[in-house]
Amino acid sequence: MFDKLLIANRGEIALRVIRAAREMGIHTVAVHSTADANAMHVRMADESVAIGPPPSTDSYLNPAAIIAACEITGAQAVHPGYGFLSENAGFAQMLEDHGITFIGPKAEHIRIMGDKITAKETAKSLGIPVVPGSDGGVSDVDEARKVAAAIGYPVIIKATAGGGGRGMKVAHDDKGLEVAFRTARSEAKVAFGNPDVYIEKYLQRPRHIEIQVFGDGRGNAVHLGERDCSLQRRHQKVLEEAPGPSISPEERERIGTICADAMRKLGYIGAGTVEFLYEDGEFYFIEMNTRLQVEHPVTEAIFGVDLVREQIRVAAGQPMDLDQDRLNIHGHAIEVRINAEKLPNFSPSPGKITQFHAPGGLGVRMDSAIYDGYVIPPYYDSLIAKLIVHGSNRTEALARLDRALSELIVDGVDTTIPLFQALLQEPDIQSGDYSIHWLERWLSENAPA
Repeated sequence: MFDKLLIANRGEIALRVIRAAREMGIHTVAVHSTADANAMHVRMADESVAIGPPPSTDSYLNPAAIIAACEITGAQAVHPGYGFLSENAGFAQMLEDHGITFIGPKAEHIRIMGDKITAKETAKSLGIPVVPGSDGGVSDVDEARKVAAAIGYPVIIKATAGGGGRGMKVAHDDKGLEVAFRTARSEAKVAFGNPDVYIEKYLQRPRHIEIQVFGDGRGNAVHLGERDCSLQRRHQKVLEEAPGPSISPEERERIGTICADAMRKLGYIGAGTVEFLYEDGEFYFIEMNTRLQVEHPVTEAIFGVDLVREQIRVAAGQPMDLDQDRLNIHGHAIEVRINAEKLPNFSPSPGKITQFHAPGGLGVRMDSAIYDGYVIPPYYDSLIAKLIVHGSNRTEALARLDRALSELIVDGVDTTIPLFQALLQEPDIQSGDYSIHWLERWLSENAPA
């Protein structure tokens, strides 16, 4: 086992990793930008190293600075958390070249799944069902029209190097295809430096279902059920729950087995998530995230496992402590993402937190790095907390979430707490009857101020 672990991230996920490492008796090193000198992850770690100025490109996205911090402190391994360099194959390879363990998949697997076209081709070859669409990248409008005619409208154009909803446009007919195609390529070029796009069938009312997988790199892999992440705004997840309210035990076992088998064939190591659109009883692969997900706590809650601990263990060469026969679902869990944003426009709301009180009680977990007097910097993602609740069933989990939100106090900045309080009153949310388009439509009519 490692003696010292460096966390190449910030905020609540850095704290999450520090806590797991501390329980394992591992010394921790935090890295931080000058804007995060007083951040909680810096205070909680055993050591800290400043790696650059506020812009993430000069700090958290600077591989050389992070590797230098490892060499200065003697850290033997790096946990990347999520975001930043967590899915950067070059960074994973650089660490390996310096004799430092990357707590995550092999660089080749990050690279394969990082390109949407290659990922789709790989998934298909591994037996994972995929969305009908182009066989590869589409470079001109005439080719796009042929693909669209073959699979039928509506279609969605996506950046091959995309993420976060950028470089993604829908065309409902031939007339709108050219504008959508050119706009998607333009956005992809600006956002990712790569204008390549591909085309898929656009499903009308799908749910976003993701399967949590875990492998040891030695041909052993398991699945830990699904999470429903269908409540989204601009392709960004807002609320996640597990198990999915629309998935039967038989469907769960079917798609989970397919994904676990695929990870065995791939020789995958660590945590990963295979994401699908789900409609009319069918699953369609959209991408694989080769890292820990923001919403991993809901899976931990219903299975009673520590995914970060398992990541560290298998990265250190220890056997995986997960067995499919012993992975049984207990109850229901829901997570909401609390962002420092001003409603109804969701504009960033950085600033000083004048009062903070976290909810408590049975089945309530709060993953956050904020505190009284903390100043939220304007340079990073607006996520400031994740509120996770666990109940014996979905009805109890919803009631517990409502109660926990009423206890949560974050003063001094605007947050998305009122959004969730309003959503919990909606019959569709109470019944679990919603698709990936539901929230956008609801917001257009009911956005809370």
